Amino acid sequence: TLGTQTDYRDGEAQTDPYSPEYIVRSGSVPEILTLATLTWGRGLPAGQAEMEIIDRIREKRAWEAALPPMDSPSHIAKRLSMMEEMERKEWAYREEEIDKLQKVQLEVFKKLLQRRQENQDELDAMRLYSHWQNHQKAKEEKIQKIQLDCALMLRKLIAKRKNVMGKLERRDIIKEYNDFSSQTYAPLSRIGFFPDNISDCYVLKNVYLNTFAGLCELEASIKDSVNQLKIKAPQPKCTITKTGYIKRSARLEAVLAQVHQ
Repeated sequence: TLGTQTDYRDGEAQTDPYSPEYIVRSGSVPEILTLATLTWGRGLPAGQAEMEIIDRIREKRAWEAALPPMDSPSHIAKRLSMMEEMERKEWAYREEEIDKLQKVQLEVFKKLLQRRQENQDELDAMRLYSHWQNHQKAKEEKIQKIQLDCALMLRKLIAKRKNVMGKLERRDIIKEYNDFSSQTYAPLSRIGFFPDNISDCYVLKNVYLNTFAGLCELEASIKDSVNQLKIKAPQPKCTITKTGYIKRSARLEAVLAQVHQ
């Protein structure tokens, strides 16, 4: 299959294409020898740039064949003018190649600068985010400290307000036991008192409730009148006033009974 051929082909282990021996006849200059500098991987297989080089070599050979001989002053002057024109063309072509190379280098430099700027922007963003996190953490700690200080100062102000005249007040035990929101009934845990820790002391422990024999004795000691319940039937309420009118509540009950039916 195609996948197997792709996985197991030995294209990476192949050498350069085979070039057989050749013999050049005397007096002949084959065109292929002008491309002897091109090798496999370095110009071969030929691309657009190599084809332009081949075309320029052909034009130059045709130009050399068209040069006039140096047998007369007119031919020499024409030959010099043709060589100067060709030299100007060569310089123009070289300048064009240099411009193309500079443009390619500029594009490469732009991409490198853009990549470096992106990396720098990413690094700056990470640093800014880290600084922002640190500032947020410091801000939260500062706000928490301010809140704690505010609660402490409020408690101090409340304590000072209770003793405005600066007089010492004795503990009023009767007032404390009369007020169900005082420290006696509802002590605060922030002053070091936790009522749940001693909840076992409030559990009722009685022999009559914890043992079966105690329950039997407790049941035998109860009078019969307690077990025999007497229910009195409720007396109907008077729905009519002394003047003969029906009360509003009775009229509402009649309407509700009708709706229910």
